[in-house]
Amino acid sequence: MLDMKRTIWFWLCFIIAITLAIYFCTRTVMTITGHNAISMVRNISVSADQRDANLSLLSAAIALPPGTRSYSVDLDTINTRVSNTPWIKKSAVRRLPNGNISIKVTLHQAIALWTDGEKYYPLSADGTIVNTPADERNIASIVFRGPVPNDITEITKAAHNFIGQIDYIEWIENRRWDIHTNSGIRIMLPENNPISAIGTLISLNKKHQLLDKKLSMVDMRDSARILVK
Repeated sequence: MLDMKRTIWFWLCFIIAITLAIYFCTRTVMTITGHNAISMVRNISVSADQRDANLSLLSAAIALPPGTRSYSVDLDTINTRVSNTPWIKKSAVRRLPNGNISIKVTLHQAIALWTDGEKYYPLSADGTIVNTPADERNIASIVFRGPVPNDITEITKAAHNFIGQIDYIEWIENRRWDIHTNSGIRIMLPENNPISAIGTLISLNKKHQLLDKKLSMVDMRDSARILVK
């Protein structure tokens, strides 16, 4: 009697296991071949690291029409398109268990402008020029020209202390900064500790109105003396 019960339980469990295996195999095949609800991309969720971010440019980059089969989507291709979109610094794309697509992006944060002499481009702290130019300059922004290094944070902060007198800032020979004022003065900052030199310049300007004088150059590269011309 005990052996019969064990036999019955064995075959019952065996039948249940076979039934479940067939069910999940069928669901998998239906999903892959596009005959299941979760096989279709019904929603694409996009999240960014900044609030109120304008993500309208991503729709063209994602380019997934309604009814697209989820498992036919090449995630690497989508991620490449997204990462090449202006303002996108980093991105990650993944397929959710329900077949939908989730995209997370990190955006560039513009702290200044870069100009080619005609248009003005947002410039991030790491020196990335964002390809969304404007025809006019924002007077509240520091402007850079030419090549820029990988970190412009400190020079931008320091230059904001007399932003109303600055035309643009230029990175010279990949080692030091020149500041060009609206009145045409070229301020040559030292390679070492340019932020301190800017502090000295601001102090001198307050005392002697240095930047209001008819000068063409202020050379601060020598820590022992300042040359004016």
